[in-house]
Amino acid sequence: MVRFAENEVNPNVIQAGKPIFQEIKGHWNQKQFENENPIVVELACGRGEFTVGLGREYRDQNFIGVDIKGSRIWKGSSIATAEGLTNVAFLRTQIQNLDQFFAEGEISELWITFPDPFPRDGDEKRRLTSPRFLDMYKPMIKSTGIVHFKTDNTGLFNYTLELLQSREDIELIAFTSDFYQSDMKDDHHGIKTKYEKLFSDKGEKIKYLKFRFKTS
Repeated sequence: MVRFAENEVNPNVIQAGKPIFQEIKGHWNQKQFENENPIVVELACGRGEFTVGLGREYRDQNFIGVDIKGSRIWKGSSIATAEGLTNVAFLRTQIQNLDQFFAEGEISELWITFPDPFPRDGDEKRRLTSPRFLDMYKPMIKSTGIVHFKTDNTGLFNYTLELLQSREDIELIAFTSDFYQSDMKDDHHGIKTKYEKLFSDKGEKIKYLKFRFKTS
């Protein structure tokens, strides 16, 4: 497919088969962005609407969208290339392998946007806000770094909120069960992913929270 062929040559796509894929951990600023600006990562970025949107708003920060679907990443990569957004890149990998690509303290901010809720109890470990994933994120994020979480799924939101409130190593900064009626909505500059727009148009309330890991 043309999309996959373009991913192989687009410098803003980091994926298996490229030398940088094996070398990037701990070197995103030097090898990809060629600056020392803060690194912001979006997990399960899909078509990259949010990653690209943030890149437009904050030219003094670097943004990386992570997803396994090459056809989705291609969309965001192409838009970033067309707009000359050199502060936007995409990493194609499974999220459970994230620690293979980011060194300790390399991430300044993390976004988890509309992930699969995996509603069955037996699938808890697959949720991107489960203890397994939280423990993986913690070393990669700077001590002052913030983690953002947005979802339309009430079950996943309540699960995440209860989990965060039960952990002594986490400081819950703010949360809302109706993001667009909250005083935090302007912080996101009206940037909506395809799925967020779909859910909003159906009348679903968007839930949002942010937290940080406490330093020991």
